[in-house]
Amino acid sequence: MWPQAVYFTFNRKAKIKKVLDITSRREGSETNLKMKVFQTICRQLKSSKGFSVEPAPRVVFSTSSYLCGRKKKVNPYEEVDQEKYSDLVRSVLSFRGHAQAPQSLFEEDALLYGPVRKCKAPKQEEAGVPRNWCPLFNPEKSGKPNAASDPTIPLKIPLQRNTIPSVTRILQQTMTSEQISCLERWKRRMILELGEDGFAEYTSNMFLQGKRFHEALESILSPQGNLKEPDENLLKSGYIQSIQHVLRDVSGVQALESAVKHETLKYVGLLDCVADYQGKLCVIDWKTSEKRKPFIQNTFDNPLQVVAYVGAINHDINYSFQVQCGLIVVAYKDGSPAHPHFMDAELCSQYWAKWLLRLEEYTKKEKNQNIQKLD
Repeated sequence: MWPQAVYFTFNRKAKIKKVLDITSRREGSETNLKMKVFQTICRQLKSSKGFSVEPAPRVVFSTSSYLCGRKKKVNPYEEVDQEKYSDLVRSVLSFRGHAQAPQSLFEEDALLYGPVRKCKAPKQEEAGVPRNWCPLFNPEKSGKPNAASDPTIPLKIPLQRNTIPSVTRILQQTMTSEQISCLERWKRRMILELGEDGFAEYTSNMFLQGKRFHEALESILSPQGNLKEPDENLLKSGYIQSIQHVLRDVSGVQALESAVKHETLKYVGLLDCVADYQGKLCVIDWKTSEKRKPFIQNTFDNPLQVVAYVGAINHDINYSFQVQCGLIVVAYKDGSPAHPHFMDAELCSQYWAKWLLRLEEYTKKEKNQNIQKLD
C-alpha cells in the first residue's frame, strides 16, 4: 500500500511530464514547418538564373586534438517554456502530506482486513518411513524348509479369489505420475506404429508368450512326472535358451506357481518359484523382455513384488520355512543370456520399507473411495 503523499506526488509528476511532452511536440512541429518554408525558398532561388546558394563552410574551434564537432544530445524538456508552467510545478512541489510509518500502515491493514493470525505450520510426516511397521522376517519360523516334508513335491497352492487385494493390483493402483506418463507415452507410440488393432494383438501375444514361458519353466523345474509334456518348440524358444545358465544354479525347488497370503497386512499373491539359487533360498520371479535390463533399477516395480512375496511367505502358515533373499531373472526373446538380479537380505529389507509405503497408499485410496461412495 503506497503512502498517500507519495501516490499524489507520482500522479502530479506524471501529469506534468505529459503536458511537457505535448508542448515539446507542438514547438517541434512549428520548427519543422519553418524549416520546410526555408528549404522551399532556397530551391526557388537556386532555380533562378544568375543566383546560387552555397552552404557556408563549417568552422570548428578546438583546444585539443579531438574534434569537438560531435552533435550534443539535447534534452527535449530544456526547450519547453518553463515560466509558462512554473505555477503548476510549484503547486506539485509545495504539496506536503503526512508520512505513514510502518506501524500506521499495519494499523490501517488491520482495520481494513482484520488482525493477522499467526498459525503453526502443519506437521509433516517423515518421508520414507511407514506408519504401521511390520517386520519382513518372522522370528518364529525356521530359515530352512522342514526336513519332514517331501522335497519331491513342491507346494502349489491355488489362489483364492476374494476381496483381499493382490500384490499386482496394489502396485498398479499406486504407480507414480512419472510411471503413468511413461506408460502412456509407450502406449501412444506403439499405437502410432501398429494401430489400435495391431497394439491389441501385440499385447495379447506378449501375455500369451509369458504364460507359455511360465508353463515351460514349471515343467522343467517340477520333479513330478504327472505334468503334461510341454511343446518342444517352446522349450527351444529364445526365452528358454536365455535362462539356461541361470537354471544350472537353481536347485531344491520348494514351491511353483503357488499362492501366498500375508496374515497381518492382508494381501495375497501368486509367486513363480521358491528354490535355492547358488545355495540360498530365494523367491524367484521370471520375467520376459525385448529390451536389455542389466540393472535392477531397470526392472521398475519388480523388486517390490518379490519382497511382497517374501514377506507373505514368512507370515503364511502354509509355509513352514522362511525366505530371506529374492531373485529377478530377465529372459530375452532373442536367446541372449538372461540378467539375474540377486537380492540379499539387506536389499530386501530396503525394498520392504518401500513396499509398506505403497501398501499404505493403496489402503488410504481405498478408504477415500469408500467414503465417497457412501456420500
